[in-house]
Amino acid sequence: MKRDARLYDLIQILRDGKLHTAAELAAGLGVSTRTIWRDMAVMAETGLPVTGERGLGYILRSPLMLPPTMLTPDELEALTIGLRHVETTDPDRARAARSLMTKIATLLPQAGLEPKAP
Repeated sequence: MKRDARLYDLIQILRDGKLHTAAELAAGLGVSTRTIWRDMAVMAETGLPVTGERGLGYILRSPLMLPPTMLTPDELEALTIGLRHVETTDPDRARAARSLMTKIATLLPQAGLEPKAP
């Protein structure tokens, strides 16, 4: 799992407002506790409201809203395939599908994702 995807998953887990140990997070994400420690340090350095320490656990100090345009690579791939399918099979909606793909492509550099060819 790439670091960006893992950090996104960590944020999603921590959004429940509960205390999570590094061991618990590591087991859930299939990485070492040392990786979780480094990831938590990165998140804290970027200004995310994460608090905690080794041995006790980690928690988000305040609610965190992620922008709705944050897509996982799998979500992006599914969306791209679906829009391309609509574009080629539904003449009445082809223009709308192309327009939406253009809008999504504009957002992709900000999310660090790139569309995959179907």
